[in-house]
Amino acid sequence: MSYKIRILFVCMGNICRSPTAHGVFRKMIELADLAHLVEIDSAGTHSYHIGKEPDPRAGQVAQLRGYDLSDLQARRVTAQDCEQFDYVIAMDAENLMMLQELCPEGHEHKLHLLLDFSADSALREVPDPYYGGKRGFEKVLGLVEGASTGLLQHIVREHFS
Repeated sequence: MSYKIRILFVCMGNICRSPTAHGVFRKMIELADLAHLVEIDSAGTHSYHIGKEPDPRAGQVAQLRGYDLSDLQARRVTAQDCEQFDYVIAMDAENLMMLQELCPEGHEHKLHLLLDFSADSALREVPDPYYGGKRGFEKVLGLVEGASTGLLQHIVREHFS
């Protein structure tokens, strides 16, 4: 297969939730031996942090569970992303709405909420941990891990079975 499935994770500033999802899903893809078939990126709906590394708290919590976010840099999502990626996955409803406004006609089917892929979360949105403490970042990581497992199962079932 020469075509890669392309997945973009999106939050507000691209320094907490979406880079966490990027790092978690990247490792899951590597462990599943699918890195040559899946491309992963992350972006934000706002330009607050363009060019910056993930929030140190997100990086520390991720590192404790074996995920590396150190090579990621914040960027802003574009309308072209909706055309170029197969899945554009928002962390919450507000960012999903912003993506719906940005997304060119005919590509809306690519937009999803991350927790829609979670089998065991009663939540629909990954909460923004930016103004909280370490526990908020740990909660985000747990939610992202659960939903990423479901997303991986979906990707394998839909594209590689």
